[in-house]
Order: sequence, then structure tokens, then C-alpha cells
Amino acid sequence: MARAAVLGRLTWREAQVAEFIDETPRTRTLVLDVEDWPGHRAGQHVDVRLTAEDGYQAERSYSIASGPNNGKLELTVELIEDGEVSPYLVGELQHGDTFELRGPIGGWFVWEPSEGGPLLLVGGGSGVVPLRSMLRARPQDVEARLIYSVRTLDDVIYRRELEALGDQLVLTLTREQRDGFRSGRVDADLLRQAGYPPEQEPRIFVCGPTPFVESVASALVALGHPAGRVKTERFGPTGR
Repeated sequence: MARAAVLGRLTWREAQVAEFIDETPRTRTLVLDVEDWPGHRAGQHVDVRLTAEDGYQAERSYSIASGPNNGKLELTVELIEDGEVSPYLVGELQHGDTFELRGPIGGWFVWEPSEGGPLLLVGGGSGVVPLRSMLRARPQDVEARLIYSVRTLDDVIYRRELEALGDQLVLTLTREQRDGFRSGRVDADLLRQAGYPPEQEPRIFVCGPTPFVESVASALVALGHPAGRVKTERFGPTGR
């Protein structure tokens, strides 16, 4: 049974575009209908495969943006100018178009409501995507805080949804200064002020570019959080 389940998750399925949501000038959420989608856990990802008319194929991985019980599957894709996959997904894909995906994939960087909280989520840029899935899966009785680092205010993904978090959201801008917004990188001081102390034993998830993730994870451990409670997921210039 377990082997059959694993093989099932790795089956390529057809995904059809039901809706687009332009999150930022460079980022788009694809709302998808997926045949026989088995469901997912917050924090998992999928592989996307595109096939050209000449048979050439390109594959990339994307975090799942939707909560486990949101109905349709959502992927949020950031445009990489010289990428093979993201320019098509962000700029060319039309309503009703289809492509292949397989998943869900991943068992480490995941969170389920039964695990409880509090949740400390730290994201850089499009690293907020799997963290948004966790927030959507979170019951009201589980406390959470999101520390989100972006270059400018225009780069904030899910801005309206995140603003509804109120004081549970700490937004910091690294390349812009605006009245009413924090500026600067996520460092130990910010994590100490905006996060949870180690004695509260928060469940910590950090996602973003590799240098960001390494810096934040090191700072959290230096503040006294056990390394085993700091789960990380990173991405780099993969040509997406």
C-alpha cells in the first residue's frame, strides 16, 4: 500500500488553467484543475513539465501555494528572465491551457495542524509561497507570526491577504524605505524582537534564496533555537 501511494504521487497528471492572479509585476498565481489530484500537505511542492512541439522537455519544481483544503491547486511562479519554464507560465499561458505536473512531493518541510504551534515563518521573496500554504492550513487556535523580507513594497506577494494578518506580519524592505514600514535585512535583532523566544518551542520554517536561508537559520540557532526545530527550504538560480 505504501509503495503504491508513492508511485501514485509521482504520476504525471494534466493540469488545466482555471484562473490567473497577478500578484506582482513579476509574479503570477496559477489556479489549476488537476485530474485525480490526491491532495497535499502544507509546505509540499510539485514538479512541472513542459513539452515543446519538437519534443524537447523542461522540468522545474514549484511550491504549492494553496492550503490543503482550498479546492483547486495553486502555484505561484516568479518570472526568471532567462528561464525555460517561468517565462511561459507567467507570460504566455492562457486560460484553458494545460501542462503536466506530478506530486505532491516532500515530507520534511511540511506542517500539519495536528503538530500545533506556535509557528514562526520566515520568508524571503517568493519563499513566502509554501509559508502561505501553512497559514491557510492553520486553525484559529494556532498562533503564528510571519517575518517576510522583500526588496520593495511592489514585490510583496499576496499583499492584501498578508496585510489581513495584522500584527502577526512583520514586513521588512531591503531596497526601499517607506513611512510605516520596516527597512533592512532579517537579522538576529529582528528575529529576537518579532519572533518567539526558544522557551516557547516554536515550530520554525524558513524559505527563500540560499544566502537568506543560511543567514536566518544561523541567527535562529545562535539565539538558542535547537537546529532540529528550524526547518529550511532554499532555492537558487535554477533557470526557472
